[in-house]
Amino acid sequence: MGSDDRPLQGGDLIRRHRLSTRLWHWVNAAVLVVMLGSGLMIFNAHPRLYWGQYGANPDPAWLEIGNDGAEGYLRVAGAEIPTTGLLGVWTGHDGQPTARAFPGWATIPSTYNLALARRWHLTFAWVFAVPLVLYAVWSLANGHLRRDLWPKRREMRPRHILRDAADHARLRLPRGTKAARYNILQKLSYLAVMILLLPGMVLTGFAMSPAMAAAWPWLLDIFGGRQSARSLHFVFAAALVLFFVVHVAMVLLAGPVNELRSMVTGRFRLPPERERRG
Repeated sequence: MGSDDRPLQGGDLIRRHRLSTRLWHWVNAAVLVVMLGSGLMIFNAHPRLYWGQYGANPDPAWLEIGNDGAEGYLRVAGAEIPTTGLLGVWTGHDGQPTARAFPGWATIPSTYNLALARRWHLTFAWVFAVPLVLYAVWSLANGHLRRDLWPKRREMRPRHILRDAADHARLRLPRGTKAARYNILQKLSYLAVMILLLPGMVLTGFAMSPAMAAAWPWLLDIFGGRQSARSLHFVFAAALVLFFVVHVAMVLLAGPVNELRSMVTGRFRLPPERERRG
């Protein structure tokens, strides 16, 4: 409701995000950038992915980033894509070609240093995992998950989802009071991140750790082996990057100043309703 107890309408300033949501959002953003960069450097040490318990150079990899001399490539399930200049072989700051899977501008550290990358990755893994658990518990306790993110039955009807997807494809984003709540595409994507991708990143990370796998051997059974856990860890990370790209694009399309203000101060101005024709 507005300050004068009238129904909400376009142009009203409302409280949209709780402090816990805002803090978790920005901590997560910073942590994921560090973990992605350090993870890519770790991947550079062995740029191949396998399924199962074991994996070594002679074994068939389902994904490989490498080079044939001066030509870089990405191989996925037997298909090869030329990637010279971006993956496999790229030009460094000194202007010389460098034969490495991911370029230095995308990794932490920017020069090859596996030991330092692992320290960055493992340190920030705890900064990633602990707030995730705390935020999940808090979201259950204060009703945020049930009230704001869990889809209603009518929202899960195929017709409703397809209509929402079509509106987004035509860039007809929610306006007025509809913008005050998450639409079904947002709910499904946020739930996928919170329930599948983020916990999956944590658990597959544990499964790759010899100490954690020794303490919890059932982790390797769940994921089908250490190399399968490594592959899934990479897939989950790629899915998070895709989510991040789409998320940033939607923020820019919806109005970056208004969207950023809502995630900094918690206050969001409802976009004005579209003018009706005729």
